[in-house]
Amino acid sequence: MAKEFISWQDDLSVGIQEIDEQHKILIKLINRLFDEAIIKRNTSIANEILTELIQYTVIHFAVEESLFRIFNYPNYEKHKLQHEELTKQVMGLKVKIEQGEEVSTELIVFLRSWLTKHILKEDKKYTNFFTEKGLQLNWAKKSWLGKIWS
Repeated sequence: MAKEFISWQDDLSVGIQEIDEQHKILIKLINRLFDEAIIKRNTSIANEILTELIQYTVIHFAVEESLFRIFNYPNYEKHKLQHEELTKQVMGLKVKIEQGEEVSTELIVFLRSWLTKHILKEDKKYTNFFTEKGLQLNWAKKSWLGKIWS
């Protein structure tokens, strides 16, 4: 990768290892998308990475929302709605890209901005709640992430 478009910063940590690792993967995917779409201008690979990013985002949202339901998180509905709105926006953009539009700098800037703002303003709100409910902040072993995204 030629240049990091977004880098992991400690202030992005929510303090829950599984969620932080997933956020790091999302950042890696956005960086790969930037590298292929903007730096290398490789449209076909950029489209594949965008698909991978969408798929992984769905996985990440499912993990968060499962935790919300398990622990009866009071802001579940509001947070889930934000996830749904982003998913709808990105799926609409994906359709346009499948119809011939290229992955643009604006799209990647939007993804970076949405992810960082969402982590800093919304995701950080649940850390204390989960900690008080007894959620283990560190996992015993790295199991489900696999080698695909790590």
